[in-house]
Amino acid sequence: MAKKPANSTVDNRHYDVVLAPHITEKSTMLSEHNAVVFKVAGTASKPEIKAAVEALFNVSVTNVNTMITKGKTKKWKGQAYKRSDAKKAIVTLAAGQSIDITSGI
Repeated sequence: MAKKPANSTVDNRHYDVVLAPHITEKSTMLSEHNAVVFKVAGTASKPEIKAAVEALFNVSVTNVNTMITKGKTKKWKGQAYKRSDAKKAIVTLAAGQSIDITSGI
């Protein structure tokens, strides 16, 4: 059985996997090493993230590293609450490719 073409079209589920770029000082420094940081869905796997980024931005992804940031416990007006957990993905691109995260998809 032949393989399907690799991510030739953009599905709506790709927009559900990659939520937003994560723009911080550290993530900006990672762009020097051809990497981009995204906020992703908590249930997204590395192959799903790779497929979504390749389909949305028309780039070649070489590596995906993920991390889950646990939400902090805070107080507001004496009442305790917990911030929600967040999942981030550091996506390393192939040499010579880049993503302009300041422009829309």
